[in-house]
Amino acid sequence: MPTQLSNPISKSGTGLDLPVHGLMLVATFLVATSFPVASAITAGLDSVVLTLIRFALATLLFAPLVIWRFGLVLPTLRDLLRYGVLSLLMVAFFWCMFAALRTTTPLNTAAIFALHPIITATMAAILLREKMTLSARVALPIGAVGAIWVIFRGNPHAFLALEVGQGDLVFLTGTLALAAYSTLVKVLHRGEPMARMTFWILATGAVWLLLLSLPRLAEVQWSSIPTQVFAGIAYLSVFTTIVTFFILQWSTTRIGPTRVASYTFLNPALVLFIGLALGDSLPPMATWPGVMLAIVATLVLQANLKARSDDAKPVTRPNPQT
Repeated sequence: MPTQLSNPISKSGTGLDLPVHGLMLVATFLVATSFPVASAITAGLDSVVLTLIRFALATLLFAPLVIWRFGLVLPTLRDLLRYGVLSLLMVAFFWCMFAALRTTTPLNTAAIFALHPIITATMAAILLREKMTLSARVALPIGAVGAIWVIFRGNPHAFLALEVGQGDLVFLTGTLALAAYSTLVKVLHRGEPMARMTFWILATGAVWLLLLSLPRLAEVQWSSIPTQVFAGIAYLSVFTTIVTFFILQWSTTRIGPTRVASYTFLNPALVLFIGLALGDSLPPMATWPGVMLAIVATLVLQANLKARSDDAKPVTRPNPQT
């Protein structure tokens, strides 16, 4: 029997699903915490092995919840192919982030990550034919400018002095992979519970990483790894992997990849507030116009982004549980 998955984006593009946007704010905050945490632990362990432990731990922690809630339902080969494609893109992003932070700074990676919504919107327009209003087309570059403004504290000389190195190019590649992931989640979702989809993406991602890390595992000196590295991995596994995976995937099927990606504009501002909470000094006044630009751009995108009329209609897909 078929089941219908309704899309909450109205044809006018003004439909808002408040629970989705509330969860997206939570996910965005967690993502903002991942950059300093990743930067602090990336020197303590090989990038591929570190990412493997992160995915494997997240898979083990998530498995009991999925089995308890939905039972142990093994995927078909076609399902594994879907999950494998998505997990490969996500693995590429996380590996690129850890590898890039070895040779570049969190500042540079944050500046590159501010381009994620624009890249995602371009991919969504091509693959999903997601249509945006003129105001949304204006808001995307404004949001990117606002985010970069915050990152460089409103100092144009600091931005002009930015040097693009190998690590920056690596992270740009990862950002492209994340944009493709964000877009393809909606394309490859087949109506299964999002928690189950998240679990199998984590599990297949761990398999990819195990294959990549086999030559390195024997060389790891496990006893010499600092305790804070494992604590950081645990935090990233639970909060910025399991929780954000679930929220981002579920939200993408509800409000579309571009609206989800637009929350990236808020990351630099959240990083500032996190720093203030940890005792950092108040940023210069020149920073705050960028904060306002990023917030305004995000709100405009949520209110004005429109899907195509056929995408706004309920989508009929086979229900794997019937």
